[in-house]
Amino acid sequence: MTTGVLNPSHYPARRAATVVQHYLNTCYGSPYRWIFLSKVHSGSAEDVAEMRKYQLELTMQETISNVSGQCSAELLFPRGEGQSAPQVQASCEGLLQSNTTAQEEAFYQQHRASNNMVSGNDIPDSYGLMEPGMKPFWHLGGVASSFIMLRESNESTLYNMAQVANFTQLETEKDQLRFNYHVLLHEMISQEIIHWKLLVTWSPEQGVQVLQTELQPKCHDCEAPPNTTN
Repeated sequence: MTTGVLNPSHYPARRAATVVQHYLNTCYGSPYRWIFLSKVHSGSAEDVAEMRKYQLELTMQETISNVSGQCSAELLFPRGEGQSAPQVQASCEGLLQSNTTAQEEAFYQQHRASNNMVSGNDIPDSYGLMEPGMKPFWHLGGVASSFIMLRESNESTLYNMAQVANFTQLETEKDQLRFNYHVLLHEMISQEIIHWKLLVTWSPEQGVQVLQTELQPKCHDCEAPPNTTN
């Protein structure tokens, strides 16, 4: 692995920066807030004890509002046997300035007491399209997937969510909206499509939580689904 100053456009810097993206989504994501990497400005890497340390200067973009913010991040990738999640610290200016409170509260109230449980599949479809009403559930699936992608990331991976294969709303418990999700993750270095099932909860107060995860058997005949980020 490269040590010292990193080329911002090369894979080592972008892989580490994408881990920061997943970390920020686990902290701040919602059906109306989904954060993506916009640009890596600078970065460096060094060996520290049993860790690999990255320091990055980035621009992140909240894809729904198109608001961008400048972020500084430090990542530590553990080394040795037995993979554990990278450790991330990040601070951003301006990224969270869009106010999503009204949209989130309306979405929450609409689905908290509904007798019609929402479900969907193939989001986006084979043409890369989705119904407007499905977009918050697509965003929620993407944010929930970041919990998996953060946990599974290392210096040699580059993950994004390719598709929500399906989701089903469950009965609300303890004021939390609950969903079963089946998501398809694209590991872009190996080009592997990885299937996960997730039990996801969300409320405006508690944010997104992933309570259960289950890796699905490999699908050797599966093709990469279309990808979109908004």
